[in-house]
Amino acid sequence: MGGYKIHNQHLAHFITYSVVDWIDVFVRPIYKEVVVESLKFCQKNKGLKIHGWCLMTNHIHLIISAEDGASLSGILRDMKRHTAKTILDDLQNNRKESRRKWMLWMFRQAGRYSRNNENFQFWQHNNRPMEIRSQKFFTQKMNYIHHNPVKEGLCYQPQDYPYSSARWYMDKKGLIEIDELLI
Repeated sequence: MGGYKIHNQHLAHFITYSVVDWIDVFVRPIYKEVVVESLKFCQKNKGLKIHGWCLMTNHIHLIISAEDGASLSGILRDMKRHTAKTILDDLQNNRKESRRKWMLWMFRQAGRYSRNNENFQFWQHNNRPMEIRSQKFFTQKMNYIHHNPVKEGLCYQPQDYPYSSARWYMDKKGLIEIDELLI
């Protein structure tokens, strides 16, 4: 899967994972909330430490680590499985979703070619984890994820985009409490 693997389960990593075929699922608040609630659950119950994040329309950027005794790979696997299942279940049952048939067809097509799924593939397999080993790399990735919504025209200032940690770093407010990272 591209040669990317989490080797040190407790070291902070910059991770990006995307919806298959870059489908813009996260334009709907209901699907954004699934991801936010899953991140919060993993923080509270699975040992996930979130140092930075940004949910875009079809992918998520994270700077995360795991508490001692927790597996970062396992947390990501469970989070991706849960969010995929929850969103796909909603798509199958939500007759109000205007793109429902098309999205389900796309996810079904992707699932046909995946050895890991029987029916649907929601997330791309590769997370592209990159270890955070220096303050310079951390700052570079944090700036990248916080400015991503600005670059895409979703807001004018990073702190104005609610689905990101940029606001937290300004005034300790936001949808998700952040575990600030000292390198």
